[in-house]
Amino acid sequence: MDAEIRKQVLRKLTYGLYVLTAVHQGELAAGTVNWLSQASFSPPLVMVGLKVDSRLHALVERSRAFAVGILGADQKEVAQAFFRPTEVSGGRLNGYPFRPGPATGSPILTELPAWLEARVTDAVKRGDHTVFVAEVVEAGLADPAARPLEMWDTGWFYGG
Repeated sequence: MDAEIRKQVLRKLTYGLYVLTAVHQGELAAGTVNWLSQASFSPPLVMVGLKVDSRLHALVERSRAFAVGILGADQKEVAQAFFRPTEVSGGRLNGYPFRPGPATGSPILTELPAWLEARVTDAVKRGDHTVFVAEVVEAGLADPAARPLEMWDTGWFYGG
């Protein structure tokens, strides 16, 4: 297989951009992710791939729960803010206001158009990412008309 062609083909898969958060024993972590998808209607499941050497991965693995903030199409700068290490200061997470989620306590970014909380049911550990499968246990919608931010619209690439 030609490695360059493989990379180009895999980069043609479509992805949204999300901020995934977790909390365990008072420690918070957050990061921008794009390998996330719905996996089942009943029960409502999502799956997310997290880099195994990340702090976020460690907290999701320990807490067995996470929240996902869905970014609006005009929130590229929010996505960028969560490429860096997590910083909590003055009721803000990497500069953005948050509150604890009602179901898992995972941080919910309050300025995003939609969010969900999920509890991990399964994990597939292969390669440099773990795929966590989780049941959606709570959700919120602040802006039903918001168009989600997609990786393709940013000019960024994660994959291949």
